Amino acid sequence: MKTTLNNAAQPAAVPPPGQHKRWIMLALPIVVAILLLLVPTPAGLEPYAWHFFAIFVGVIVGLIFEPLPGAVIGLTGVVVIALFSQFVLFSPAELAKPGFKIATEAFRWGVSGFGNSTVWLIFGAFMFAAGYDKTQFGRRLALILVKYLGRRSLTLGYAITFADLLLAPFTPSNTARSGGTIYPIIANLPPLYGSKPNDPSARRIGSYLMWVAITAACITSSMFLSALAPNLLALALVKSVVGFDISWGMWFIAFLPLGVLLILTMPLLAYWLYPPEVKVNDEVPRWATAELQKLGKLSRNEILLLIFVVCALLMWIFATAWIEPAMAALLIIILMLWTGVLNWSDITSNKAAWNTFAWFATLVALADGLARVGFIAWLGKEGGLLLQGYDPQISAVVLLIAFYLLHYLFASTTAHTTALLPAMLTIAAAIPGINMPVFCLMLCTSLGVMGIITPYGTGPSPIYYGSGYLPTKDYWRLGTIFGLLFLVLLMLIAYPWMVMMF
Repeated sequence: MKTTLNNAAQPAAVPPPGQHKRWIMLALPIVVAILLLLVPTPAGLEPYAWHFFAIFVGVIVGLIFEPLPGAVIGLTGVVVIALFSQFVLFSPAELAKPGFKIATEAFRWGVSGFGNSTVWLIFGAFMFAAGYDKTQFGRRLALILVKYLGRRSLTLGYAITFADLLLAPFTPSNTARSGGTIYPIIANLPPLYGSKPNDPSARRIGSYLMWVAITAACITSSMFLSALAPNLLALALVKSVVGFDISWGMWFIAFLPLGVLLILTMPLLAYWLYPPEVKVNDEVPRWATAELQKLGKLSRNEILLLIFVVCALLMWIFATAWIEPAMAALLIIILMLWTGVLNWSDITSNKAAWNTFAWFATLVALADGLARVGFIAWLGKEGGLLLQGYDPQISAVVLLIAFYLLHYLFASTTAHTTALLPAMLTIAAAIPGINMPVFCLMLCTSLGVMGIITPYGTGPSPIYYGSGYLPTKDYWRLGTIFGLLFLVLLMLIAYPWMVMMF
């Protein structure tokens, strides 16, 4: 009886406060998908295509709120569609074909993204980044620039920018590049100036350095096809939706004038709009010199890595007629493995690379499925009707601005790309007179710079936002200023340049 009374006196177990929120986030994608499934199929669209779209939207909601890792969300969407493929993937005509095997064809579609060359290029670029990290070549580059440019606050801003620029072509994750390599170095610099986080002294120099670093990451993410993983996803989506191939060199040339302008002026603009209180300090170069001495002379593996990444870059630019870019990346990985720059455990233990590989492979399959079921063609037709009668150039500009500003709604460039890029491409393709190669390049190259507009706009944003040097009001104010500036310059410089070149 005593035991019973004691047990009865115990309060009921109460779930942790965060547990309710987690269950809501888990349920939200499912609820959204079910609600859309219950909506009557729009006119002109097959029911199975609408059902596919409903599940696709559920996946996008999951990617936005991330109750589970993105790869899990994407893989779940693919599996659900494959399991119910006769209702959401295949048309009645396909199902009626003699010998058509639903299970086999559904599986073939489900794993199709894993054979996509762009997905393998992303994976290869992650391995390059692993080489930078393991050999410490990336850290060496950044320290060299800080050593020679770090005496003045302004030139230190340029050192940070150039360090990101040097790493960007071979690092497809701006989180790894800026948050993993640049940030740990520059985080050591403000204390040398007496600048502390979450303190009025942050404005001495820490605030300026952190803002330059996140802005540089966004600019370089737009400069190079291989500098941001969603860039490569966009490449695959453009090819899938409109059949247009964007090469590494084409991307680079398209953004080159604007990219060079931003790289050369951004640290100075930040210096004017968000000036550091300390202008000169001799401690930073001395600290960088000491850190370089700890690294010692350039190692064999660093030299080999430098040779390999230059070879990869040359193949991506000049040899695409003879070797697929993804195969070029795999060739370099093999060379790194044979020469000991990386070992097999570096490959197998790289969780970020495998996670991104699985994530993007499922997203490519899902986006391709939208086109397969006819939803993209229907959306393009309907969207084209809405913009019918307007000048094609005005329609293109409206779509570009909408694509850019809608990034306020996304905490993931990947989710933004997957959700909106196919729709924008399809609508534009249905409007006669729009220069589709230029439109595709404008959409794709905007993916990096749009990340500056919010504290959650791109991978490294939360790192710098949480550094203690960028107060909330400052981040939103500067994000608005720089975001609008980037958008205006895209229209005034990049757009006319691309029209002339392509």
